[in-house]
Amino acid sequence: MNGGDQPKRVHVDLGSRAYDIEIVSDRLASCGASIEAWCAARTKDCSGVRKSLIITDCNVAVPHAERVGDSLREQQWAVETAQLEPGELTKRLDVAAQMYDRLIEIRADRQTVIVAVGGGVIGDLAGFVAATYARGIPFVQVPTTLLAQVDSSVGGKTGVNHPQGKNLIGAFHQPLGVLVDTATLNTLPDREYRSGLAEVIKYGVILDGEFFEYLEAHVTDLIDRRPDVMRHMIRRSCRLKADVVEQDEYERSGHRAVLNYGHTFAHALEALCGYGVLLHGEAVSIGMVCASRLAQAHGLVDAHVTQRQIDLVQAVGLPARLSPSAGCSVTEILDRMKLDKKTVHGQLRFVLPERIGKVNVYRDVPESLVETVLGSII
Repeated sequence: MNGGDQPKRVHVDLGSRAYDIEIVSDRLASCGASIEAWCAARTKDCSGVRKSLIITDCNVAVPHAERVGDSLREQQWAVETAQLEPGELTKRLDVAAQMYDRLIEIRADRQTVIVAVGGGVIGDLAGFVAATYARGIPFVQVPTTLLAQVDSSVGGKTGVNHPQGKNLIGAFHQPLGVLVDTATLNTLPDREYRSGLAEVIKYGVILDGEFFEYLEAHVTDLIDRRPDVMRHMIRRSCRLKADVVEQDEYERSGHRAVLNYGHTFAHALEALCGYGVLLHGEAVSIGMVCASRLAQAHGLVDAHVTQRQIDLVQAVGLPARLSPSAGCSVTEILDRMKLDKKTVHGQLRFVLPERIGKVNVYRDVPESLVETVLGSII
């Protein structure tokens, strides 16, 4: 397996809602042409000046959002920018309401395009605003973090947090397209970059054992952000997620649930520790270890499967357990897990590995096993 045999474009085939993920390097200054083409393909009435609202945060407003805006202006678009505070605390209903006010202020209509330039927080919030303003307006994802590039920008899940749980308020709303520029990762802080690697590792565990082996063999290259290795891991991650989304766009058949590997634990840990205190990828890393240990206790895998995951997440600088300073109890974590939106009739569902490269959803896991596993990571 090598980085040169993958296409630069990943197509997400969802019929009338189909779109492309373009994976490029150092092309934000010309991204307006791609966005214009995506809009022209979807919009029947092309008359008049196209209008856009770029939603970004102060970490990437300069230079990334600025370059996107300049490129759209070159395409004769009218461009406005909303700059928000970075971090998970921005993903709130009152911030979404501020974006509605801004859209009304610029006289947005159903042809106005929201362009999300930033990480997962910005993409989720901007997508939710696009999904709910005027019952739905178009939006484009320009993810600037690894986590957003391989996960949250793909698949159409949008939303904001509630104080009692992550992403409890949301909607499915597919973008017109996703532009991934790997050059944006050059400015990404090390902790944020490593956080994104958790979602990359997840894809190997749930869908592609060969990809997991590739990641194990390229740990140093991953840490060093070697360009060809980054391009390959992003392309493969996007293709794997697109395959799942195509089969279960609205998470109705249960197939899309495999993408939640480690997340039932992770979302509870994020909420309890405080959004932003424990980064999403860090929580997912711990959550994957919990899920694999639960699979062990349930008799599905042996200790070697869990240890390979522990070794890989730790090798790239991710945690395998909570810091003692987190101060979370088993009871608190379990109670918060029961608020998860994937819970059905009060019964927790877990995505558990059966081997590296294959997982399944289980609903009959004794709570006592969950408690034992939680005790091992605090």
